[in-house]
Amino acid sequence: MPTPATTKLLAENRRARFDYVIQETYEAGIELTGQEVKSAKAGKIHLPGSYVVAQGEELVLLNADIPPYQEKNTPPDYDPRRTRKLLLKKSEIKKLIGKLHEKGTVLVPLRVYATRNLVKIRLGLGKSRRQYDKRELLKKKAALREMRRHRGIK
Repeated sequence: MPTPATTKLLAENRRARFDYVIQETYEAGIELTGQEVKSAKAGKIHLPGSYVVAQGEELVLLNADIPPYQEKNTPPDYDPRRTRKLLLKKSEIKKLIGKLHEKGTVLVPLRVYATRNLVKIRLGLGKSRRQYDKRELLKKKAALREMRRHRGIK
């Protein structure tokens, strides 16, 4: 991963870390149009509810919302939720497609960032969290927050 000084965070999918247990992360490029790149670099990209699926021999990002950069200068056929191809090495794609065929495994976008004038996406491979796991996680976070609050007062 590039150094933090050369990257600019454009969007983060915080809900994905809550809904899924992320086991591995991958970095990929996204095939975007010029208008989508401008919009993404302006921070207008929304990731919640988006996911990655395999279509043939490639991976595509679905339901990622990139609104138009300039509303009045938008082509009439522009679709903000169109399917976007992910750019990875062929060996990584085959490996991920094999893992996606396992039961319960999902590939979700975690964050989108710009590095050296390129828009990259960090993908998380994981499994869905059960409802009781989510409640337990919330309890742990609340306990940690309470401990920090008491430590700061003393």
